[in-house]
Amino acid sequence: MTMVSRVFGYLRDMVLAVIFGATGGTDAFFVAFRIPNFMRRLFAEGAFAQAFVPVLSEYKERGDGSSLKDLVDHVAGSLLAILVLITAVGVLAAPILISVFAPGFVDEADRHDLATDMLRLTFPYLLFVSLTAFAGGVLNSFGRFAVPALTPVLLNLSLIGTALWLAPRMAEPIEALAWGVLIAGIAQLLFQLPFLMRLGLLPRPRLRAGHEGVRRVVGLMLPAIFGSSVVQINLLFDTLIASFLASGSISWLYFSDRFVELPLALFGIAIGTVILPRLSRHHASGDARGFSDTLDWGLRASLLVAIPAMVGLICLAGPILATLIQYREFTADDTHMSALSMMAFAFGLPGFILVKVLGPGFFSRQDMRTPVRIGVIAMLANMGLNLLLVVPWTALGVAGPHAGLATATALASYINAGLLYRRLAQGGYFRLTHGWVGWIARIGLAALLMGLVLTLVTPDLDVWSRWGAVQRAAHLLALVALGLGLYGLALWGMGLGPRRLRAQLGGGRGDLV
Repeated sequence: MTMVSRVFGYLRDMVLAVIFGATGGTDAFFVAFRIPNFMRRLFAEGAFAQAFVPVLSEYKERGDGSSLKDLVDHVAGSLLAILVLITAVGVLAAPILISVFAPGFVDEADRHDLATDMLRLTFPYLLFVSLTAFAGGVLNSFGRFAVPALTPVLLNLSLIGTALWLAPRMAEPIEALAWGVLIAGIAQLLFQLPFLMRLGLLPRPRLRAGHEGVRRVVGLMLPAIFGSSVVQINLLFDTLIASFLASGSISWLYFSDRFVELPLALFGIAIGTVILPRLSRHHASGDARGFSDTLDWGLRASLLVAIPAMVGLICLAGPILATLIQYREFTADDTHMSALSMMAFAFGLPGFILVKVLGPGFFSRQDMRTPVRIGVIAMLANMGLNLLLVVPWTALGVAGPHAGLATATALASYINAGLLYRRLAQGGYFRLTHGWVGWIARIGLAALLMGLVLTLVTPDLDVWSRWGAVQRAAHLLALVALGLGLYGLALWGMGLGPRRLRAQLGGGRGDLV
């Protein structure tokens, strides 16, 4: 279901790039969308989900249905009250928020006003999508992963529909996308409600001061608001700096980041989502071995894909962008500039995925403070790296200083992941199982071989620009197939065939494979 959602996400970005290109208007929309989307990561997929699911799992383990329903009702009521307040403030303070998150727009009145108008439409998305994530957290706790994973398709369909149908009918076509975001938020929430009803957990929002479960969720959530979303904070900081760079820089960063998010969502976020309830149960039952083995499985499975995905995205960044979005308004220069930041983001892909997999090791134990401290360190490192990379890059007049922002974010992700692993190991919560050195060596060598061959056989980017869409697609599919084949054969030749891979990934947790 995550794969289906991401495919539609790619289709959405293709439509946006072809119709609107990388201009000041698209920069304004991406800022207006990123602000509520950033807060969504904090309140929905980030801190709230990671605080709510462990507490909900404990209530579920007790087997008391009335207490479980009472928790769902009161958490829903508290979340709704908080979100209504935040949404009202966000809509009223839209001009200030645009000035804070995109200060480079202040001197451009038209772009600032356009972004402000769109933010007033997109900000209520936070309310609806956070309630959607609440519903998804309940469904995930009961092993219903498919529906929450499929739900984002509605956002993609809404944006595609408004871009194709509504935009030509509006005086300012780009504003149609802001309406699409708002429509999508409502549709996603309505989509999940029937599935909650089937579980008998459709909430009746209630408020009660001092509710024990709500108090625990809030107590866990407050410190996690920062720690669980360091990557998003770093990306938002990148947007802030990019607003001072050449027009189109924000769009180049957006499109390149989106293409790196596919493997991140398929394996980082998906594995993290699946193992969080399981880790919570292991912790609640005192099964330290099961806890460690589950994390070990998550790391092995994610790196099996993260490392070759990193190499493939670096080698094929230009061809991917040229094939999928270099048409009409999205020019060859846009492809070149986006490819620079895409390669930089791809370099950090294993780090991004490791953070998503290691984080549940803390959240499941209801330890939110440690990821917060580590997150602060990673964010400060990112800011420092931005200054070290972007300022000299810009001063020297080298093309693509926005790629320095992506490089800094990638490096910061490795700092974050390394510190998370170190803390879990030092605390005795996680021990790598036997065979890790050989596992990483085989994956690394297979990915390196794949990368060398792809580099040798991939035509230059200017050749792709001369080809038509069908020829581009045929060559890209051939290169992807070649890369997958080489990687698989190399692993097989080094003793990691399908049966061996299954045994390696089992690691005592065969039920997860």
